[in-house]
Parts: sequence; C-alpha cells; structure tokens
Amino acid sequence: MIASAAGAVILLASAAVAGIVGEPCPEWDNSKWVQGGPLRLADLRGKVVLLRFFMESDCPYCRATAPALNEFHGELGPRGLVVVGMYTPKPRPRATSVEAVRRHVEAYGFQFPVAVDDDWATLRRLWLDRVPSATFTSASLLIDRHGIVRHVHPGGLYAKDAQEPAARRDYEELRAAILRLLAEDVR
Repeated sequence: MIASAAGAVILLASAAVAGIVGEPCPEWDNSKWVQGGPLRLADLRGKVVLLRFFMESDCPYCRATAPALNEFHGELGPRGLVVVGMYTPKPRPRATSVEAVRRHVEAYGFQFPVAVDDDWATLRRLWLDRVPSATFTSASLLIDRHGIVRHVHPGGLYAKDAQEPAARRDYEELRAAILRLLAEDVR
C-alpha cells in the first residue's frame, strides 16, 4: 500500500511537471545579482537557458549538482547555452546579502550568472506556483531559444558520476535535452 501511494505521488508530480513543459517560461525580475547580471529571460532570446534554483553550499543536492552545471557552462556555453543560477535561501525566504551568496557561488566554483532570489518571488513564479505538488525547491528548467520550457528536472541532484542510478540517468536526460535544443535551427 505504501509503495502504491508513493508511486501515485510520483505520477502526480510528473503530470504537474509535464504541464509546464511546452509552455512559455514566465519572466524573472531579480534586482540583486552576484555575477553576470542583471539579466532578464527576454534578453536571452536566441539562447538556450538552463535555470537552476540552488541554496547554501552545505546542501548535498546542490553540492552534488554543481559540477554538472559548471560542466554544462564550460562545454556548452560556447555553443549557445546560458546557465543561470538562482539562489534561494532555505528553509524559507529571508533577506540575504550579495556577499553572503558570493561565498556559496565561490564554493561551488560557479562562473555563470547568478541572481539572488531571497524573497522566493522567482522560485514561486517559475516553479512552486506552477507545480504546487513540487517536493523540491532545487528545480532546473531548460528553456529553448524562444522562451519555452522544454525540459524540467524537478529537484534533487543530477550528476554524471553519482552513486544513485536515477541521478546519473537524470544527468544524461538533461544533457541530451540541452544538446537537442542547441542543435535546433535558430529562427
């Protein structure tokens, strides 16, 4: 019975995530940027965008996913991918200085644009309000050159060298989706 209930929750979450794939991604309007900003999604039209919500450097999911984000930025950035990090403090929204977030960005080795979403306004607009059944705040949205959400990782970790088979599979699926979007004609 418990396994069946867990499966139902996963199916509901997958259905909710599927509901935003193929839909336009709402704009973000973050005024605090650690590096590479300010940027708006509209400014990135013509580029493929990977947006990752993350938190402190002691978060095991964020720490395990950071190498994949750095890899995607370094390897696929020259081909048209823009990785954007969106810092969201946990366990709830709270005022956070750019300097405090900079320490986490440096710990992760991020070289791509990073915004501070300390009130969770962007997290809510792009993720939590659109997928109320979300169980993670550390979602990744892959957005095509026209601003359409084309792939979602609902949170947790993805990593090429993860011990968990699901995390390795999620990494491969996301990488394949990025490569597909980069290969699409720019129109």
